[in-house]
Amino acid sequence: MKTFAMTALVSVLPVLALAHGDVAPQAVDTTGLPEVGEEWLTENPYRAEAAGEEVWDKAVKIGASGYNQNCARCHGLEVISGGLAPDLRFLEAEEYGDEWFIERFRHGYTQNGTTKMPAFGELLGQEAAWAIRTYVETRPDDDSMAGVADELKGLRDQLDALSTGSGDADGEAIKAELTEIAAGIETMSGAPVADSAASRAAAFIDGSEEGYRHAAEALTIGLSAAH
Repeated sequence: MKTFAMTALVSVLPVLALAHGDVAPQAVDTTGLPEVGEEWLTENPYRAEAAGEEVWDKAVKIGASGYNQNCARCHGLEVISGGLAPDLRFLEAEEYGDEWFIERFRHGYTQNGTTKMPAFGELLGQEAAWAIRTYVETRPDDDSMAGVADELKGLRDQLDALSTGSGDADGEAIKAELTEIAAGIETMSGAPVADSAASRAAAFIDGSEEGYRHAAEALTIGLSAAH
């Protein structure tokens, strides 16, 4: 299935949105990520098994920002493609996928003299590249999200009430439930951990009304993107 997904991904490269070439790359603040040197790597150095959970989590957050600034216009919110640009969620979280990603990121893509994707390598640098790669490969599987959508909506409503001081639900119990749900959500790429709306929401819950509000917003955004 993975091989089929990659074949499908490569086959749609010629129909990348023409507007992609007009995107002006926006700098990505990679403060807090380990430097990886000047020579470009061929394998993601920020995966949890290689760099630890803290670095991985930082890379996901920085990658999300970098992706939204530079990639979402064509590749879609939450990396869910509208059909013109490749759906990067299917790119395997393995060395082959890394090599494909970094080649496109560094050099871009041109067809018949027309830039379909700008070259980001020299402008954004290697740390930003691998942070975006880390974010992309942790996108949750559609079926996994669909299977828990009703549960997440119910928890979102409870968090909304708690954010205004009108709810009587147990915030810590909601956090525990979200964490359990997050552990069962798979990725499209085969990466072992998904950065899902459930895990994001759980991270915001700290007992404050503001935390509940941010958690509810995270669920709303994640559910909307999945829909």
